[in-house]
Amino acid sequence: MRIALIAAAVIGLAGCKKNEDKPAPKATSAVATTQASIEPIEGAHAYPFTQAESKLNWVGKKITGKHEGSFGVFGGIIELVGNDPANGRVRCEIDMSSLTTSPADLVDHLKSDDFFGVEKFPRANFVSTSLAKTDAGYSVTGNLTLHGVTRTLTFPATIAVSDSEVTVNADFAINRKDFGVVYPGKPDDLIADDVALKLEIHAKKKS
Repeated sequence: MRIALIAAAVIGLAGCKKNEDKPAPKATSAVATTQASIEPIEGAHAYPFTQAESKLNWVGKKITGKHEGSFGVFGGIIELVGNDPANGRVRCEIDMSSLTTSPADLVDHLKSDDFFGVEKFPRANFVSTSLAKTDAGYSVTGNLTLHGVTRTLTFPATIAVSDSEVTVNADFAINRKDFGVVYPGKPDDLIADDVALKLEIHAKKKS
């Protein structure tokens, strides 16, 4: 099953203004040398998910404020061996044309070549390569392909497993310029490089 899913991501508008809000942890990023295999993991249980029971939100900031948005169409699968996330993998795919925010003309601008160029790059996808246990939860490493660029990201997440469901929550930031999204904004209203992403994944076990 070639369902790919995110974690992460996607990138929107961001801001340079100092803010009293606590910034999200920043995902470390490096150029990916290879793409992870999308062949199913042998012996793994599959937990598919879609936007119907999950959320993928973003916040972008600029000098004069911020914009909050989400993606309305995405899906993926979590694979676990023995109910152990450390022996698992997350795959995710996002329909970039499903980006939502307000006002409506901002949506059109974000879909244009100034930002995501969704006609040329209609999909973003993420494939994890490592789910490592930490004192606070898990450290997720994987390859995010966005705007035609693939980078390796590492970000913190909490993962809970039951007999019927896997839940994943993550709150972190990525640098849009790492993916070739370099539009600066207006000279008096510059856009920040970092974009905050918030994932709430509820994946049901496949029967």
